[in-house]
Amino acid sequence: MCGIVGYLGKKPALPILIQGLRRLEYRGYDSAGVAVMNGEIVRMRAVGKIDSLADKLKDTKIEGTVGIAHTRWATHGGVTEENAHPHFACDGKLVIAHNGIIENYRELKEKLTSLGHTFKSETDTEVLAHLIEVNYKGDLRLAVETALAQVRGTYGLVAMHANEPNKIVAARLGSPLVIGIGEGEYFIASDATPMLAYTKKVTFLEDGEIAEIGLEGVRTFNLRDELISKKVEEIEWNDEQAQKQGYDHFMLKEIHDQPTVFEDAIRGRVDLEEGTAHLGGLNMTDDQMRSIERIVLIACGTASYAAMVGKYAFERLAGIPTEVDVASEFRYRDPIITDKTLVFAISQSGETADTLAAVREAKRKGAYVRGIVNVVGSTIARETDGGTYIHAGPELAVASTKAFTNMVAIMILYAIQFGRLKRVTLATGQRLIKALLEIPEKMNQVLKLNDQIKVLAEKYSGYKDFLFLGRGINFPVALEGSHKLKEISYIHSEAYPAGEMKHGVNALLSPEFPIFAILVKDQLYEKMRSNIEEVKARKSPIILLATIGDEAVKELAEDVIYVPDTMELLEPLVNTLLLQLFAYHMAVILGKDVDRPRNLAKSVTVE
Repeated sequence: MCGIVGYLGKKPALPILIQGLRRLEYRGYDSAGVAVMNGEIVRMRAVGKIDSLADKLKDTKIEGTVGIAHTRWATHGGVTEENAHPHFACDGKLVIAHNGIIENYRELKEKLTSLGHTFKSETDTEVLAHLIEVNYKGDLRLAVETALAQVRGTYGLVAMHANEPNKIVAARLGSPLVIGIGEGEYFIASDATPMLAYTKKVTFLEDGEIAEIGLEGVRTFNLRDELISKKVEEIEWNDEQAQKQGYDHFMLKEIHDQPTVFEDAIRGRVDLEEGTAHLGGLNMTDDQMRSIERIVLIACGTASYAAMVGKYAFERLAGIPTEVDVASEFRYRDPIITDKTLVFAISQSGETADTLAAVREAKRKGAYVRGIVNVVGSTIARETDGGTYIHAGPELAVASTKAFTNMVAIMILYAIQFGRLKRVTLATGQRLIKALLEIPEKMNQVLKLNDQIKVLAEKYSGYKDFLFLGRGINFPVALEGSHKLKEISYIHSEAYPAGEMKHGVNALLSPEFPIFAILVKDQLYEKMRSNIEEVKARKSPIILLATIGDEAVKELAEDVIYVPDTMELLEPLVNTLLLQLFAYHMAVILGKDVDRPRNLAKSVTVE
């Protein structure tokens, strides 16, 4: 949620800031603004898309080489220009942009008002700007440090002061910030995407750190004013990877990325001869792995549906009791964790606030805690004691697609690795690995159905409600298909385990209530077919996702679309792509903003 960009160097700052904001659009926002050091600090803000801000700036000549910018997703105060960032303090010399929530802003505002400060917005961020101003004695970093000692909440912030024109101060607690290091220039952003065109060298701010960025370099301090030595890392992605590459939308590109990034996820991690997987980042010995008595998978949203697939894999292959916890609930129910519990935190961004809080709770309780994330150097990757990058590359559409399948892939690899230590035979392990290696080609077969799926979406685009049905390992697939449809097309959609229809949901069935059912040739095929026959009897329109060659199912449905057969545990890796494409085409046909759906954000960095 929200995005920060900053630049300090010798180039004109404004184009870099605007381009950086565009690279952060996937995070979700409702307004945007820039502030540039140009003798004095010049600020411009606008409600709506970045294009609105760019239009306002067209006739404005701002030549400064130091500046900050922000995309806001409303939390405190409505969507207005006054509430957009960056925010000034009283004298117009100090300006900040901020992600996060200041929990005690009301009491701080009352105190500042009593000191004579006046406020022009409804935001907690403006309160923080005034608090820094009160503490400013000629050193911006010290003023920020002193102010933050009085704050409760979370923040990723950047600040400038007209009295120190070649300096930006950045601070982080709970909301990510990355500093890019170029040749005589520096970049600050909520993630590395805005700076990939300029540098791949970055350093990540940790919670409780403050960076002072100037032409002479970057100095980082903790809140005790102690200088910290920071590691410079190299980002793997390049700028070209982060672009649409000819597709109409990032989401469509990312759906089509899946055969390639799936190969990236499993490359070098499978051993066909031994029928096993090797994910060294787990940082556990074989004896420690054998000692695990329970696995807990913690995630939010799409990642939680991937975790549900992982549960099937861990229990079937490794024989380890596994549960899936929605991260936002995990730490509030006093979870039972022991030193024989392995917790996986699953997150595309690696910054999801609820998942990160759950990680910290699990660590306090003594579990083995590992991460499954996409973004290198993200907070979850740094705070867990090991884990695996899913190697999906930059995912810029808000709706997650390729990250889902790669999360599933990594959990299946882990399940194979644990299974071979416990009960999976060599022959079974080899069959699984061979089937995994065939998945990219089967994904490509599904992607070739794109035009057929588009026609299907056009046919059903007039309906206001949808129900997705699945059983077994395909119930999480139904959940994910429903999730995609509702988040980008705004069609009310739900998913149900098909065997539960008699317990209430049958009451909803009617000719105005279409069903998308997953009926593939696995162990629950006959059970699922019976459930669909019950739906058909109640005259709901039915779309079937079926296995190639299963011609008999045509008598059950108005429309059938076929996917290639694979091993049951691997079916989500194939079937999900079709549902992603269906949701995508529905949204496009309905004229929705596919990559940036309303009210949603890519990286949810507040509770």
